[in-house]
Amino acid sequence: MASKVIHAIYNDDDILLQAVKQVREAHYHIDEVYTPFPVHGLEKAMGLADTRIAITSFMYGLVGLAVAITMMNFIMIEDWPQDIGGKPSFSYIQNMPAFVPIMFEMTVFFAAHLMVITFYMRSKLWPFKKAENPDVRTTDDHFLMVVDAGTHDISKVSKFLSDTGALEISLIENDEDH
Repeated sequence: MASKVIHAIYNDDDILLQAVKQVREAHYHIDEVYTPFPVHGLEKAMGLADTRIAITSFMYGLVGLAVAITMMNFIMIEDWPQDIGGKPSFSYIQNMPAFVPIMFEMTVFFAAHLMVITFYMRSKLWPFKKAENPDVRTTDDHFLMVVDAGTHDISKVSKFLSDTGALEISLIENDEDH
């Protein structure tokens, strides 16, 4: 099924931010905004929900801590206890101060690596994926707002976007829905 979207090109981030607010107030649906650099406040203006990556990072850190504790307890206490520097390995609690650096490093290691993997999976980024940038100018100095045309009058939406400060407006027909 073909869907129609309108591409509106802007050349200033402040104008784009105001345009996003005006488009949302007019109850048009913004599919995506492409920018050459992060625009402060854009996610709030678009009405996007806060990210939950910090929560997942904390959970991944807890997994790393649990793996570190389990690993050290098995290796240093149960499987191969050694008397190192006159400190016998009778229990994990007695030797825990020596294990703190390992627990910290494993917590950071698991949190960092699993967060990166989660980010790539959530963003649907993987090796050899074709870029989905609709206009190459958005990697340099222009901003692109993709507005769903839907059942709206295209000339009315185009006029509205032009009034918000858009330099170029074009109608694009997609062969597949996102």
